[in-house]
Amino acid sequence: MFPAPVLDALRMSPDRTAIEYGGREISCGELLTTVARMAAGLRAAGLGRGCGVALMTATNPDAYAAHLAAHALGCRVAAFRPRWSGKQIAHALGYQFDALIVDPGARPGDLDVPVLDTATLRANPAGPLTAGARPDDIARLTFTSGSTGQPKGCAQTYRAFSLAYQRDDWPPQLASLMTAFQRCLIHESLASPVMMTYLGRCLVAGGTVVMSNEELTPELLERHRVTATMMPPPRLHVLLATLHQRPADLSALRAVVLGGSPADPGLLAAAIDRFGPIVWQGYGQAEGGVISMLTPTDIATHPDALTTVGRPLPTVELSVRNYEDHASVPGQIWVRSPHMMSRYWNDPDQTAEVLQDGWLHTRDIGYLGPDGLLRLTGRSRDVILVNAEVCYPTAIERVLASHPSVSAAYVTSTPDPATGEAVHAFVVPTPGHPIDNEALLSLVTSSLSKAHTPKTITVLTSVPTTPAGKPDKHALTTLLPLLNP
Repeated sequence: MFPAPVLDALRMSPDRTAIEYGGREISCGELLTTVARMAAGLRAAGLGRGCGVALMTATNPDAYAAHLAAHALGCRVAAFRPRWSGKQIAHALGYQFDALIVDPGARPGDLDVPVLDTATLRANPAGPLTAGARPDDIARLTFTSGSTGQPKGCAQTYRAFSLAYQRDDWPPQLASLMTAFQRCLIHESLASPVMMTYLGRCLVAGGTVVMSNEELTPELLERHRVTATMMPPPRLHVLLATLHQRPADLSALRAVVLGGSPADPGLLAAAIDRFGPIVWQGYGQAEGGVISMLTPTDIATHPDALTTVGRPLPTVELSVRNYEDHASVPGQIWVRSPHMMSRYWNDPDQTAEVLQDGWLHTRDIGYLGPDGLLRLTGRSRDVILVNAEVCYPTAIERVLASHPSVSAAYVTSTPDPATGEAVHAFVVPTPGHPIDNEALLSLVTSSLSKAHTPKTITVLTSVPTTPAGKPDKHALTTLLPLLNP
């Protein structure tokens, strides 16, 4: 069980560089010793199997070592997002934590929980690293993005969490992808399950992790000869726009993995045009883990693959539930897999709403095409009612993004005295293409309906994101009075 696969990989190649950070090279043996020291420190603090350990740290090697150490003791581990508000932090700390780990010198404020720093933990003599967890113990709480309220803690067992690191059991898509991870860039918080998981997988696969707190730029990728990196679509757009202005040598790059939210087809096409056939897109949730993956092979084989989120993984059962009981007709997407959460932590009502008879209700709407690729058409709770007509923002975004002048599109709504609600669109232009609002409005009206047509279209150079890296539609909505007085 985790973290054994990672620790075993470190033991097997003690002289290999595990992590590059701040101009230093940290060997596998050095990282392993740090984990052993921190585990001894946590044990001395009275922590062990079943204890709750939260981390509020920057992205650095000691932070990752603290994760591994806490898991080695069988703790229930959670990482807090760096951009959380004080209210979100207080809410998350109410999830029964016995300690909070921070960076040296950090001052988290007056919190009702013991605070430990990574420097103090690593000052302990190294102790034994023996597995302390049982398969059905809770390994981690992954917090939802909080875009619909306070973040919820998705509890995943050690049995489920460990599956991501079983190299011999990786599905073919993942095994193929991991061959590109000789030098993997980790540039976002370890609270991101994507960053945390691929970091460990890179070490298991024998690669080196490049850690950085710098902004993701072409220069960063070029300087460190990065072969693989992960990012949400909004960050990809900024990267492509920067490359348009400041070209860089990214010939070492072998894989760009997108996650967090589905990318628009236009953005995917632009990325493939710039990087070549090395773009992957994962679709998943904190509750369900990775559900499907769009691979370069899918993109090369199927003409409209860019409008999909790929093929469900072999370990994932997918059920499209609709009135016609047919998977090729849009309906509610339910999944069942061995790596999904067991429950929301301390929230039985929400758990009962999304988990039924071993199936997880994703609250996404979509269908499987005859090519076996999954297409998303909306969120069951993400609707706009215009004159009593149900409008899905995802559908509007897809139509807007189909226009060659639009690189990405985001749709929100506001109350409207005449129609009940009004649709508002935000578009990021394709470099070198002017935006014609009338053409976009006409496109939406002809493709969907008058009710779907945005009341306003706002042009942005970039989109604000949540702490989880997803488009922050609440922030966009608050901008409306300022941008459209």
